[in-house]
Amino acid sequence: MTGGPAAAPPLARVDGRLREQLARVRAPAAATSASADGPDPLAGYYISEAEIEQILAGPGFDLPELDRGRLSRLADAFELTPFDTDVVLTCLAPEIDRRFGRLYAYLHDDVTRRAPSVDLVLTLWCTDGAARLAARARLAPGAPLRRHGLVRLDETGEPRPASMLECALRLDPRLARHLLGDDDPDDRLAAVLVRAEPDAPVDTPPPVDATGGLPPDHVEELLALFHRAGPEIVVYLDGPAGSGRAALARAFARALARPLLVARCDGLAGEPPARVAELVRLVGREARLRGAVTCWRDADRLGADDRRAAFAEALADGPGPVLVGGLEPWDGPEPARRPFARLRFDRPDAEARHRLWSAALDGAALDKATLDETDPPDAAALAAAFRFTAGQIREAVAAGVMLALTRDPAAPRLRQADLATACRTRSGRELAHLARHVVTSYGWDDLVLPPERMAQLRELADQVRHRGLVHDTWAFGRAVAPAGGIIALFAGPPGTGKTMAASVLANALGVDLYAIDLATTVSKYIGETEKNLGRVFEAAADSNAVLFFDEADALFGRRTQVRDAHDRYANIETSYLLQRIETHPGVVILATNLRKNMDEAFVRRFRATLEFPPPGEAERLRIWERIWPSAAPRAADVDLGALARAIDLPGGHIRNIVLGGAFLAAADGGIITMAHLLRATRGEYEKLGKIISPGELTGVAPRHDEGRGARAHISN
Repeated sequence: MTGGPAAAPPLARVDGRLREQLARVRAPAAATSASADGPDPLAGYYISEAEIEQILAGPGFDLPELDRGRLSRLADAFELTPFDTDVVLTCLAPEIDRRFGRLYAYLHDDVTRRAPSVDLVLTLWCTDGAARLAARARLAPGAPLRRHGLVRLDETGEPRPASMLECALRLDPRLARHLLGDDDPDDRLAAVLVRAEPDAPVDTPPPVDATGGLPPDHVEELLALFHRAGPEIVVYLDGPAGSGRAALARAFARALARPLLVARCDGLAGEPPARVAELVRLVGREARLRGAVTCWRDADRLGADDRRAAFAEALADGPGPVLVGGLEPWDGPEPARRPFARLRFDRPDAEARHRLWSAALDGAALDKATLDETDPPDAAALAAAFRFTAGQIREAVAAGVMLALTRDPAAPRLRQADLATACRTRSGRELAHLARHVVTSYGWDDLVLPPERMAQLRELADQVRHRGLVHDTWAFGRAVAPAGGIIALFAGPPGTGKTMAASVLANALGVDLYAIDLATTVSKYIGETEKNLGRVFEAAADSNAVLFFDEADALFGRRTQVRDAHDRYANIETSYLLQRIETHPGVVILATNLRKNMDEAFVRRFRATLEFPPPGEAERLRIWERIWPSAAPRAADVDLGALARAIDLPGGHIRNIVLGGAFLAAADGGIITMAHLLRATRGEYEKLGKIISPGELTGVAPRHDEGRGARAHISN
């Protein structure tokens, strides 16, 4: 059944060795169990000579021809000796033909022991005692077969094995499937492995989005590291979502003509360190089986330090090269005994974003929609408003196309508004859980401010729009301007329009506005304030939103002498907030009701300071005129000029008065009269803790007191 050992197919070698051993140990055939004395009462408790004779004399084993290349790559990947390979094949044989198990049981003289034992494989493949001793070392825990989990030493059974020689050797099911041509990964990796991308010839065209937005020098740099430091290198890639880390991994594996194995670190979160190490080693074994480059993503989600340490230690035992990706720089231990490098992916600057938007708008996604000529997409405006990465830009364009399809499936036209909506939807997901999303439709015409303040606010909007040109293209960001975004202080009494101005600014820029109340963010517990603020800024870094901090003097008030630990930590909180604000890449607006309470040392570091004074009579009249919706029914007796002269309140309170009067009118005839507005005025003054004397509204109340008029409502 077998030829010479050198020429024989792999499994036929096992068959031949087994037959040789059987020939040595078999006694002359005994009487069959169906002898003249009747059936053997012990049949089933041992393998009879007759059964062995029947197996050997019967049809030959139908042994498949294993992929010799796969077997050779297995030996190379795991540094297996010829003896190791023979052990693997000996353990594999019963997975193919159950009769191998019966023969092993016969040689063990135990019908239950159908897996090869250590003693059996040493007997089959070793010619003398010295060879047995050397081969036994290849079955030690630190030897490749057991270190990589290819073969397991089974020490169970009744009675328990008295020595290592009696232990059964069991082939790992994943390795058995691999040798038989099945590349499904280990079942234990279901929550960890994302996908395995097959290798492709170097000259095969890459997928359309394989390297979209990826700086070409990153690929060259990574290849240079690989060739310089060696194939066992571990490289950590950190950068924002969509910045090209996944594209780099694909391009790198492609350049090496190797498959890519992608695994998730968040699949390790919550696992004990020992389990983390086990899963990482299983992924490493999978990479060896496939000859793949391993890419671990979402390393930030590993969590606890002991989990990070177990992850790094297990990486040290795995194959290379390994890429590990995360949003933030790696702060855990580095893998021991392995070269370790770091590559940083920065967000594209304004010029690069403009190119990416232009390319995406000309890309394949637009085969489903045309550009709307009435509201055409503006790549420059999108690049200025949203600090998106290449991947985020592609996602936003695809989402914008879907909005156009939803609106008009027959003739979809992509608008600038579609893209802006798609961008805002994707940019504020995390921040929405930590701050209040302020949604308004205010525009420049709704804002009533002195001309110089309006000019300042428009200049601030221009700075945001053109900061890419000034900071990046003109390189002022490297020369004189500090890193980070734009910080402005809005100061003025309540109701003077600070929040409204922030809304107008956000709407003009086409981004969202999120309000953070520092009075509730600041905690009485030491260290909690920094955690609260840290979560806000980490979420806001990708939001592209305008951050509006109300009650800023809660942290930026004038510093006092440090008298105890709480004062010292208060100063730490202030310094932390200032540092996060200064390095935040977006727009931050701080609002305070009392400018004089702000520490000048902090104020000097802000890009702009806008004072919001109480409105004069002319400004109040404009507010009264603009606040009315066109559908609101208003009686002829409503004298807006008189109200502006008599009611010396800022715009926020005027809005409350008009809204309160509208509700009074809704319950009293359905038309808003002067009486309703004056009654609402009384309620607003009461909220402020003020009492209105009859003379305060001279010129308003007497002319409109007709029984149900102003004087009656004010004095009652």
